[in-house]
Amino acid sequence: MNVESGIHQDASDYAAYGLDDGSVRRRRLMIIAGVVAIGLIVVIAMMVFGRKKTAPTPDTAPTVTIIVPGRADVASVISATGSLAAKREMPVGVAGEGGMVQRVLVEPGDWVKAGQTLATIERSVQSQEAGSLAASVRVARADADIARSDYERAQALVARGFISKADLERKAATRDAAIARVAVAQAQLGQAQARMGRLDIRSPEAGLVLTRAVEPGQVVGPSNGALFRVAKGGELEIKALMSEGDVARLHVGSTAVVTPVGSSQSFNGTVWQLSPVIDPLTRQGTARIQLPYNPALRPGGFASAQITAGRTTAPQLPESAVLSDIKGNYVYIVTPDNIVARREVKVGDVSDSGITIRSGLSGDEKVVYSAGAFLNPGDKVKPTVKVGR
Repeated sequence: MNVESGIHQDASDYAAYGLDDGSVRRRRLMIIAGVVAIGLIVVIAMMVFGRKKTAPTPDTAPTVTIIVPGRADVASVISATGSLAAKREMPVGVAGEGGMVQRVLVEPGDWVKAGQTLATIERSVQSQEAGSLAASVRVARADADIARSDYERAQALVARGFISKADLERKAATRDAAIARVAVAQAQLGQAQARMGRLDIRSPEAGLVLTRAVEPGQVVGPSNGALFRVAKGGELEIKALMSEGDVARLHVGSTAVVTPVGSSQSFNGTVWQLSPVIDPLTRQGTARIQLPYNPALRPGGFASAQITAGRTTAPQLPESAVLSDIKGNYVYIVTPDNIVARREVKVGDVSDSGITIRSGLSGDEKVVYSAGAFLNPGDKVKPTVKVGR
């Protein structure tokens, strides 16, 4: 029997049951689809149930890097900003009656000595007055010399009886009056000379000239205010603003490193005064840090300060190891069973070397170095120790 005759035989058999060719084809397709579906179900079942029967897979726990921070002697550093200024700025103006400025002898940036003349004021009238008073002193001295001689001659004559004791007493009074007039004339001369000396504008202390606000030919007087400003001893300071809590941690003598804005150069200074008053609005205080003179430090400029508030022994962690959320700061540690656990911590100062942990860690824990945000408490991990920092 060939295939064709077999097909015809089958078709004749189906025809006997009242089925046409279309029905036969649809039935065949349904049978094939059912066989395919059964095959897929068998394959899936083998994959699912066969996996359960296979040997366990190797450990798939993630690998995390850990560090053991230990404890180190770290400096407690407070960061602050403020403006540079002269530690003691001395305004220098007209001390006398004033007049027209004759000469200005210094420029900003010059160093001056105590009592050095900064500018002079024209004094022709005062010089003539002083000359007149000097002549008056000479006249008074001549009169005093004559009165003294008259008294001495009268003493010799009274012993012989040529003049009375009353005349001698009058001679003595004349002598004393002449001597007193000499003293008055000398005082008047000294007063005139002092007024004339005050026409010189002088520096009260040695220091650095910061500003000059006067020119030759300018008429000045006491109402002009400061004509020069001098930094006593050239010493400068930064008035660093900080919170009241930070002010409480400092003391006079605390060391600091000051860096002007826009400069890579830093300068060492010390806290010489702490604000006794806290601003009630900003809740800030001021630490005044004195600095030696340096041309790179310019009063009025802005600078940052790193103030050492003491030293302590505590763990230090890199910033990547410390996380935070609404509950506060925390780290992930790895237990001896290699299970991740959360540990709440309180952080201290932040510096280039890391974050100081004030409480929460003893330093012997295995702390997750980074990628802590991808872990959860209770996770099983494979820790590897980080080499170096």
